[in-house]
Amino acid sequence: MARPHPEGVHAVPNGKREQFGSRFLSDPTRVFQHNAWDNVQWSEEQAAAAEKKVQENSAQRVPQEKQVDYELNARKYWDDFYKIHEDGFFKDRHWLFTEFPELAPSPNQNHPKSLPSEAKRRETLECDRSEDGPGLAVEQDMCLSNRVAEKTGAPSVEQSVTQKPSHLEQGAAEFPGSSATYRILEVGCGVGNTVFPILQTNNDPGLFVYCCDFSSAAVELVQTNPEYDPSRCLAFVHDLCDEEQSYPVPSDSLDVIVLIFVLSAIVPDKMQKAISRLSQLLRPGGMMLLRDYGRYDMAQLRFRKGQCLSEHFYVRGDGTRVYFFTQDELDTLFTAAGLEKVQNLVDRRLQVNRGKQLTMYRVWIQCKYRKPLLSGTG
Repeated sequence: MARPHPEGVHAVPNGKREQFGSRFLSDPTRVFQHNAWDNVQWSEEQAAAAEKKVQENSAQRVPQEKQVDYELNARKYWDDFYKIHEDGFFKDRHWLFTEFPELAPSPNQNHPKSLPSEAKRRETLECDRSEDGPGLAVEQDMCLSNRVAEKTGAPSVEQSVTQKPSHLEQGAAEFPGSSATYRILEVGCGVGNTVFPILQTNNDPGLFVYCCDFSSAAVELVQTNPEYDPSRCLAFVHDLCDEEQSYPVPSDSLDVIVLIFVLSAIVPDKMQKAISRLSQLLRPGGMMLLRDYGRYDMAQLRFRKGQCLSEHFYVRGDGTRVYFFTQDELDTLFTAAGLEKVQNLVDRRLQVNRGKQLTMYRVWIQCKYRKPLLSGTG
């Protein structure tokens, strides 16, 4: 079994190594002074214990007939999930624009002087520690700290707008948002955790946001939200794994595709085709952004025997499913779809329950992959 990857560090073009986060635990005796710590190094003993725990909880697999049920009735399980959690599940993702500035307003919409300072951004991150993959509502471990964004080298919003595919410039058939100059699609939108912060923050008149979810209950909650604006957003039901179901936009038309805690919810064997289909929708230079569960995350270690479907793929008590990735697995999925790596990082976090004096180790992976520019465009 693979060992955990290095904690939250990555190589950058100048050869230096940058780290996630802004709060580091240098003195273990201070662990309960804050709610969370960034880039916590795992000891060899801790890594071995996590590996052993996964071996134990995956030794007994879910019977095949039950696995078929979870696949055939996946939509029902997610509908039930959102019906249960519709009142308490929505959490604004205030980390969204620091981690994914591609979703933020373009510079010509907000002058740099009006943007918060680095110190102010750190303060904002300290004040809001909510991050929410769909399973976290069930697992009751929503609280965490967030970190200061890094510089990625991705194309700026202004560059993205000017690099439109030629067939759109020449007047392709109209589609929802066809007159927009910047198009974002979120796959697995849930109840709008990402979509509404984008619409509230980004007042670019050329922006159009598409969002879809497997669950019709989730999409209904988005469409009936007072913040939903049909002139700027289109929410629709879509099965990411259905190769026969088309998206409401043509190929080479999207600037950004967002996948936050969604790829992990589908059968591993179907992931590659799903990502390859999505990559066709990106314009040259467009970006695919992902944040999802990493291998040996606390949620994986909590599963009991009999909940494992296949290697590192589990079913929760409510029938929803989750996979836990490595960086290499995600890199293979994206590069096989013809995308170029901009970022692929492990976010390893130590969460603390100061009241109960408990420590919880979380592991997420964050990725940014870009569709190559057309030859001759730079």
